[in-house]
Amino acid sequence: MKKILIVGNQGYLGSRLTEYLQERGYDCSGIDTGFFEKGMLTEPKPVNTVVKDARLLIDEDIKGFNTLILLAGISNDPFGHMSSEQIYDPTRDYALSIAEMCKKLGVKFIYPSSCSVYGAAADGGFLDENSPTNPQTAYSINKIQVEEGLLKIADDSFSPIALRFGTVYGMSPRIRFDVVINMLCGLALSTKKITLNSDGQAWRPHLHIDDACESFRCCIDWECESGKLMVLNVGRNEDNSKIIDIAKIIHSNVDGSELTYLGNDMNDEENELIKDRKIQDGVDTRTYQVSFDKIHKILPRFECKWTVEEGIKSLLNELQLIGLSKELFSRREFYRLQQIEFLHKENKIDDDLFWVK
Repeated sequence: MKKILIVGNQGYLGSRLTEYLQERGYDCSGIDTGFFEKGMLTEPKPVNTVVKDARLLIDEDIKGFNTLILLAGISNDPFGHMSSEQIYDPTRDYALSIAEMCKKLGVKFIYPSSCSVYGAAADGGFLDENSPTNPQTAYSINKIQVEEGLLKIADDSFSPIALRFGTVYGMSPRIRFDVVINMLCGLALSTKKITLNSDGQAWRPHLHIDDACESFRCCIDWECESGKLMVLNVGRNEDNSKIIDIAKIIHSNVDGSELTYLGNDMNDEENELIKDRKIQDGVDTRTYQVSFDKIHKILPRFECKWTVEEGIKSLLNELQLIGLSKELFSRREFYRLQQIEFLHKENKIDDDLFWVK
């Protein structure tokens, strides 16, 4: 049985990945700082978890595992009082430090990068792993910096893998409502309003959370000995979608819902609800379509089982079964920056995002 260490197992993707791999016979353990431990929409399956900051990992934490998957990190742009450097420089540094430890110990290293590294595509064509990157945010710049660092340390003894995910959506025990499909589904069910803060014409690739988990599983079993960094876009070509088309699918599946655009006709409470959740639905300059041909050639066992439309219908059904209310939808634990801001304001974490002792 392969032993898998998931660093950041109590986040949105980590919580679902852990149970996904456990269900398929992998021996999973986790390391997590615990910022989002209590943000549970459903009860996660138990897993052996060490409470520790990823910046403090040492060799002993990693020894004995076959694969390490590094999910720990802030996955939004920084909040008000902190600069991008305060957030992302340490994230880059510990990612590469952990990769170096994995190299020394003979542990496979899998890193979740992002299709957001492509940023604003100039010609509107499909972008593949060899296309120039054009990151538009501190988050995506950080992803490129980590990839560049992994490229430098890869050699015949160490072949790290970077998976460039589309925008992940779908159900998880610790769900996020600050990613576009989850957000719009939550809005539709809890407020009957699907509100965009743009014209919705931006293109984005979308990826169901279980398909993201399956890509990790395939990489765990893949005997990759390329002697270099392997970068793979993860998704389906057919799931490059305009935000407006996503909104229309949700609208057609929620009776009584209204599709609107953020504007002056909304009241203060509605405006604040949308703005405060930081929907990234095209208000910035990012728009891109991505080719996913390579992963299906390199990993023929990998297959995306969810279309965007089927995934949205499944998510809506699961949220309805839970009885998603506006109050539940608005809980800060389901919004990454809100939770971090709360912990800092309450002096539970310091300016460097370490727990206050």
